[in-house]
Amino acid sequence: MRTREYGQYCGLARAAEVLGQRWTLLILRDLLVGPRRYSDLAAGLPGIPTNILATRLKELEGDGLVTRELQGGQGRSVVYRATPRAGELAPALDALGRWGAAAMRDPHEGEVVTEAALVAGLRVAAGGGEAPPEGRSRVYVVRSGEAVACATVRDGTVTVEAGGHPDPDLVVVAGPGFRDLLAGVLDAGAAVASGAVTLSGDTALLAEFSATFRVPYTDAVTT
Repeated sequence: MRTREYGQYCGLARAAEVLGQRWTLLILRDLLVGPRRYSDLAAGLPGIPTNILATRLKELEGDGLVTRELQGGQGRSVVYRATPRAGELAPALDALGRWGAAAMRDPHEGEVVTEAALVAGLRVAAGGGEAPPEGRSRVYVVRSGEAVACATVRDGTVTVEAGGHPDPDLVVVAGPGFRDLLAGVLDAGAAVASGAVTLSGDTALLAEFSATFRVPYTDAVTT
């Protein structure tokens, strides 16, 4: 039995019953980045109790949003994957991420950037920036703490994946003010001068990067 039922024959109410439980959206965010073992999910969701993770995964399986697969080879671990039905939620999750990012400022004490959060954040930012020109190819690697993501710009399309790249055009190491660069509060020169980012590779590409990846900014600050 679900712990939250609204008693309404309504699509939004049904979606809230499925998605409104604590940690559910973040589990889906991580699985939409890529398949995960249980231990990977637990490591990528700092603070989630193991019983809650197990419960949410079981619920999501029952709702047709997650599947379990037994991975062959040594160890034979179980891998969780998002289903095509879950994939339909990606635009909605990106929209929620964009809305939440608009009022973010400095991280709260104890908050970290996970790999899936970095991938999702860059994917959201790619939807808010200028469309890259056709025919242009760029590979950006972004590092924030232990999290690493690779953003590839090719023929006007941006794809973002977890992990690095052997030959990026630009590596951006995010400091505390990285979000201000993405929000347009800092231009490329000011971001480097203030330590919001440190760079390697073709450093002249930072202005192009910040035009392609842009998050909204609002005066309403979250507490």
